[in-house]
Amino acid sequence: MPATAKPKRYNPRHPERTLLYQTVAEHYESWLELACEGQFEGQGDHHSPRPYVRKAFEKYLECGIFAHGFARARCDDCGHDFLVAFSCKGRGVCPSCNTRRMAETAAHLTDHVFPRLPVRQWVLSVPKRLRYYMQREGPVLGMVLRIFLRVIAQTLQANSPGAANVDKAALHIGAVAFIHRFGSSLNEHVHFHVCAVDGVFEEVAGEEGDAADAASQSSPSRIIFHPATGV
Repeated sequence: MPATAKPKRYNPRHPERTLLYQTVAEHYESWLELACEGQFEGQGDHHSPRPYVRKAFEKYLECGIFAHGFARARCDDCGHDFLVAFSCKGRGVCPSCNTRRMAETAAHLTDHVFPRLPVRQWVLSVPKRLRYYMQREGPVLGMVLRIFLRVIAQTLQANSPGAANVDKAALHIGAVAFIHRFGSSLNEHVHFHVCAVDGVFEEVAGEEGDAADAASQSSPSRIIFHPATGV
């Protein structure tokens, strides 16, 4: 008879002991003041840190800190009480919550978004001069992303043999785009990661119903998938 698995003991994260937390806590207010005064290139005046940036840092400094709130839990087996500090649930600064959100997003895409078909990742990096405008101008960022998605669609259409004779207007791709704003060394580096189904979808209208049936209507359209090859 297999032995019962030993229950894991809950251990608080204590983010205040990490180098990242200590660095942000020590320098955040000074950085914010200097940024608002325009001490950094491209910042100050109309380019001071946006509200969501401030919120991300402020929430991170409260994440996992018992002084900023906690829940009390009880183990049904041993009756022991323990405290769980509230988390920021952010996606910008906090490495713990980032990892959790990343895992949840990946599971959601796998289980509920992407069909059981091959998926390819596409990555676009742009010249440094263009990154400056993409980092600060939302319309420019959106325009570049639309161009990237259009090129992906054209590439998949051109490499899907089953759709060679299909009107291009009837072909569509399935993709999810992620915008990354920083590189591995925390440098400003706006780039895109796109997960796209490796092929194109064709929407085909259903056949007409029986004319003798007074309630007959066109049957629902159906989707045909044409896989890409040689990309």
